[in-house]
Amino acid sequence: LTGAQDGSVRMFEWTRPQQLVCFRQAGNARVTRMYFNSQGNKCGVADGEGFLSIWQVNQTTSNPKPYLSWQCHSKTTSDFAFITSSSLVATSGQSNDNRNVCLWDTLVSSGNSLIHAFTCHDHGATVLQYAPKHQLLISGGRKGYICVFDIRQRQILFTFQAHESAVKALALDPSEDYFVTGSAE
Repeated sequence: LTGAQDGSVRMFEWTRPQQLVCFRQAGNARVTRMYFNSQGNKCGVADGEGFLSIWQVNQTTSNPKPYLSWQCHSKTTSDFAFITSSSLVATSGQSNDNRNVCLWDTLVSSGNSLIHAFTCHDHGATVLQYAPKHQLLISGGRKGYICVFDIRQRQILFTFQAHESAVKALALDPSEDYFVTGSAE
C-alpha cells in the first residue's frame, strides 16, 4: 500500500509491477498515515484535512469507494490505530477544540460514531500506538509530550514530556513492557 503527498493511494502485489487498485486519485489531501487491519481485509488512510477513510481490500473494481470516510479532526488526522477487530478505531490529530485523540465506532452512523474524545496535546497529537494486551493508547504530541490512555476507563493515566520538539515516532515491544519515542530533534 502506497500513499503520496498528492493524496493518491495505490495497492500493489509483490510479484506485479502494476498497481492492483487505486483507492484514491491524486488531487486529494496529502496522506499522513496508512495501515492494514490485523486481519488484512481492510485498509485505512488518514489525511492532512482531518479525514479517515477505510476500504475493503478485496475489491474487484479498479477505483473502489471507501465504505467509511469521516472527518475525525478539524485540521489534520496524523495517525490512527485499528482496535480489536477494526470496528473500533483510535485517531490522533489536531482539532480546533483540542480533542486531539479520539475513539470511534465504525459500526454506527457517522453522527454517533465518536465514542470518546480526549482533550490533550496542545497544538495536536502527531503519533499513536495501541497496546492491546494492556488496552492502552499511547500518543505523542507536537510539544514533545506523551500521553497514556486507558481505553476501558476512557481516561488519561499519565502525561510526561519526553522531548523538546514534536514526537514523530512511537514503537512498542511485542511483550508491551517498553515503548520508545523518536522526535523531530
